[in-house]
Amino acid sequence: MKIRRVVVKLGTTSLTGPDGEPDRDRIKRVTDQVAALSGQGVNCLIVSSGAIAAGMQALGLNGRPTDMPGLQAAAAVGQRRLIDLYAALLGDRGLTVGQILLTQDDMIQRRHYLNAKHTIDRLFELGCIPIVNENDTVATQEIRYGDNDRLAALVANLVSADLLMMLSDVDGVFTSHPDDEGAELVERVDAITPALMRSAAGTSSLGSGGMASKLEAARMATFSGVPVVIASARRKDVVLDAVAGKSVGTYFKASPSKVQARKLWIAWAQKSRGRIVVDDGAVTALTEGKKSLLAAGVKMVEGTFNAGDAVEVVSVGDEVVAKGLVAYDSAILIQIAGTKGNREVIHRDQMVLM
Repeated sequence: MKIRRVVVKLGTTSLTGPDGEPDRDRIKRVTDQVAALSGQGVNCLIVSSGAIAAGMQALGLNGRPTDMPGLQAAAAVGQRRLIDLYAALLGDRGLTVGQILLTQDDMIQRRHYLNAKHTIDRLFELGCIPIVNENDTVATQEIRYGDNDRLAALVANLVSADLLMMLSDVDGVFTSHPDDEGAELVERVDAITPALMRSAAGTSSLGSGGMASKLEAARMATFSGVPVVIASARRKDVVLDAVAGKSVGTYFKASPSKVQARKLWIAWAQKSRGRIVVDDGAVTALTEGKKSLLAAGVKMVEGTFNAGDAVEVVSVGDEVVAKGLVAYDSAILIQIAGTKGNREVIHRDQMVLM
């Protein structure tokens, strides 16, 4: 398949040097490849981490802040330094950059989502390179969650990317920690299994995302029909080679059917506020009959939530079957659980099978 649109996610450890500052040469290695692809007519978008790291030295901080206001202050100072560097490097190649700051809420709110999509599409039409970062000065969930990985997957869905490149400081996903003796690189993943998740490495010192968050992001992107490559940013021509179809790092096969953006929001961008345990008949109706969840199939309600919140639907064996936007408050649902009739607890259009 010809790749016409690619999202390149660059993590903190991939763009900073030993001193923790953004490393011009490391970033240039990526921007040169992006410029080359742009010259071939490929729309390129960069999701860049590093704002917090970029602001640390300017503020005289010896380590990454541990409090949220400190993290947001570092991001406020570092974001300008980071975008200036991207603008200079891509400007040297005759390209203009556009800065877009997003939060996960922007991916959930339909109006915000469409505004972001239309802006990025217009930037592509004008030959610009969008540089996306989380809006760390107002966001909190992204900072806690992990180094822009989840945001990169949501953006890949937003722009209907043909490929999501997640560049790290390791060569890809390994069968165990890369430093372990006998650890082998996994070159292709057709399904992200619990065993593969357990093999994920820990987090780094500067960034907040480790391999576990990258695998979760890969699961999100492939679920929405976008193939993913996790590879080392230090590998020569890594982005160009991946776009050309060459084997680099770990390749994740995309789902054959693209999931609607709203379904992706429900599955991952919306935090679960509780769980609904359902009987076997309800599981069959949901998974095989593609039906809505009715009150008759509810056996137990866990947690406190309001109508419109996202909740997990689980079997009596504790397997997550689906996730959806519930139509009732938890207090009301407890009262009507197991009652016969056609009361829809979660409509099928507000639910995604997991």
